[in-house]
Amino acid sequence: MYLSKEYKADIFAEFAGSATNTGSAEGQVALFTKRIAHLTEHLKKNRKDFGTQLSLQKLVGKRRALLAYLYKNDIERYRAIIKALGLRDIIKQ
Repeated sequence: MYLSKEYKADIFAEFAGSATNTGSAEGQVALFTKRIAHLTEHLKKNRKDFGTQLSLQKLVGKRRALLAYLYKNDIERYRAIIKALGLRDIIKQ
C-alpha cells in the first residue's frame, strides 16, 4: 500500500509535531496532499477512471475546508502549512 502505517506516522511527525497527533489540521492537510499527488499520477495514466476522479475531487474539497478552518482560526499555522507543502494561497479575502 502506498500509505503504510510508518509512512503516515512520518507525515504526522513532520507536520503535526507528533506521530500520534493524527487529528491536527496540519497533519490532515499534509496527508491529503500526499494522497492527492498519488491520485493525480494515477489519473494521468488512467484517464477514464471516474471513481478515482470523484475521490480526488472529494479529497481536494476536504483539504480546502481544512485550510479554510486554519485560515479562520490561526493565520500563522495556515501560512506555515501552505509554505511547507508548497501550496497556493487559495483563500480569497
